[in-house]
Amino acid sequence: MKIWDKGFDNDPRIDAFTVGQDRELDLLLAPYDIEGTMAHITMLSEVGLLPSEDLAQLLPALEKLRQEALEGKFEIHGEDVHSEVEARLGPLGKKVHTGRSRNDQVALDLKLFTRARIRTTVEKVQQLFNVLLQRADDLKDVLMPGYTHLQVAMPSSFGLWLGAYAECLCDDLVQLKAAWDINGRNPLGSAAGYGSSAPLNRKRTTELLDFPSLAWNSIYAQMGRGRTELAVANAYASLAATLGRLATDCCLFSSQNFGFVHLPDAFTTGSSIMPQKKNPDVFELVRAHCNRLQGIPADIRQILTNLPCGYFRDMQVLKELYLPLFDRMDSCLDILLLALPGMEINPDLMQQPLYQQAFCVEEVNRLVATGVPFRDAYRQVGQAVQNGTFHFSGELHHTHEGSIGNLCLPQIRERFQSLLEQFPGK
Repeated sequence: MKIWDKGFDNDPRIDAFTVGQDRELDLLLAPYDIEGTMAHITMLSEVGLLPSEDLAQLLPALEKLRQEALEGKFEIHGEDVHSEVEARLGPLGKKVHTGRSRNDQVALDLKLFTRARIRTTVEKVQQLFNVLLQRADDLKDVLMPGYTHLQVAMPSSFGLWLGAYAECLCDDLVQLKAAWDINGRNPLGSAAGYGSSAPLNRKRTTELLDFPSLAWNSIYAQMGRGRTELAVANAYASLAATLGRLATDCCLFSSQNFGFVHLPDAFTTGSSIMPQKKNPDVFELVRAHCNRLQGIPADIRQILTNLPCGYFRDMQVLKELYLPLFDRMDSCLDILLLALPGMEINPDLMQQPLYQQAFCVEEVNRLVATGVPFRDAYRQVGQAVQNGTFHFSGELHHTHEGSIGNLCLPQIRERFQSLLEQFPGK
C-alpha cells in the first residue's frame, strides 16, 4: 500500500511512470533515510509526540534495518525507501512520519548521502595529490618540452607538469569544501516546505545528525532541492575537468609522435587487426567519463529552469542524474591512482634535435644578460632559427617561483593541507 493511499488504485502505467527509477536509486539513500528516521523519532519522543516505550522498540529495529542497508541486503518492495521502512517497522511504523513530509525526508537523505560521498571523494583526491606531488619531486630535474598551440615553445619538466595538476586539485578542493558547506544545513522538519503545527525541535535533530546548522526558513529548505545538487555537480565538474585534462595529456604524451611517457602494459589494450597496438584506453575512458560529469550541471539547470518555489515532481528526475555521479568520479580517481605511479617517463627527450628550438628564449635571455636589448636579441635568435643555424648548449637558469628550477612543491603541499583541514575530521 502507498503511504499516501486514499482508497483508490492508479492505472499501473501511471505507477510505473511516476515511480521511475526510485526503487533502485533509493537503495543508495536507504542507510541515510533510516538514520534520519532514528533522529526524528528520538526528537518526537523528547517533545512528547512518541511514547518512550515505542521509541525503545523502534530504535533497535531501525538500527537492524540500517545495518541491512549498509551491507547491501536491504530491498525495496513498496513505492520507495520511505514506504518500505514504515512497512518493515510494523504497526509502530505508522507513528514515525509525524511532522515530516517525503519532501524533507528526501532533502535530508540527499544531504546525508552527499556529505558521506564528498568525504570519500576528498580522501581519494588527497591520495592523488600525494602521488602527483611525489612524482613531481622525483622528476623535478627531468626536462620535457613545453608547448603552446601544440608547437614547441620552451623547456618544461615532468616535475612542473605533474605539479601543475597537483595545484589544480587545490582549486578543486575549494569547490568541494563549498559543496560540503552547502550540504551542512539540516532541512528536516520543514515538512512539505511550510513547517508543521507539531511542536518539533529542529535544533535537536540538527544536533543528532551532526549538521553544523539547520536551514532556518522552511521554504528555503525545500528550495535547497536542486540548488544543492547543482552546487555539488559544479564542484565535481571542476574536479572532472582537472582529471580529464590530465588523462588527455597522458594519451597524447604516450603516442609514438610524442613518446614522453610509457604506460604500463597492464593499462593498455590491443587491436583486433593491428598487432602492434597498445592503446591508452584507460585514460581515454577517464576522459569520456569526466566529460559526462562536466555536462551534469547543465542538465540539472535545465530541469530547474523556471520552477517557482515549492516542491514539484520534476525534482525526482534529478536523482537519476545526481546519485550516479559519485561512483563515476570515484572510479576515475581509483584508476588514475593505479595507473600514474607506474607510468614511465623518457629522461632523454631534450637531447633530440627536434626540441632545440625550445631553448630559443634561453638564448635570448643569455644575450640580454650580456647587454643586448631584448628586441634585438629576439630578432637575432629568430634569424638564426630561420637560417637553420640556431643551437643552444648553455645551462638553464630558472630560479623564480613556479619555474622549472623552483617548483614550489612545499608551498603547494601547504596550501592543499590547509584546505584539507577545513573538512571536519581531517
